Amino acid sequence: MLPSCPTCGLRFDREIRGYWLGSYTINLMATEAIWVSFCGAAVVATWPDPPWTALEIGSVALMAVVPFLIFPWTRTLYLAIDLTFRPAEEEDFTAPREAGFQLPRRRA
Repeated sequence: MLPSCPTCGLRFDREIRGYWLGSYTINLMATEAIWVSFCGAAVVATWPDPPWTALEIGSVALMAVVPFLIFPWTRTLYLAIDLTFRPAEEEDFTAPREAGFQLPRRRA
């Protein structure tokens, strides 16, 4: 994930106390919601004899992988929530220039 928006320059990390905790909480809640949906659907689909061992292994794999996959979206969602309650200020913006988008300079 880029450190700031390449168009407007809004920094994705607002450098306030508790920012990472809020972002982490959104990620944890989303991961748990995905896990509950997965396990609930698997139990309902295989009822009356759910494969408990397969569900345990699948749960561990799901909980190990999903937080990393959804991190950019949950971090962006928390930024949207934060911007709703604490609007952007001038110091939240930087020049919209990212390292990956720069062309190397030619030497004369």
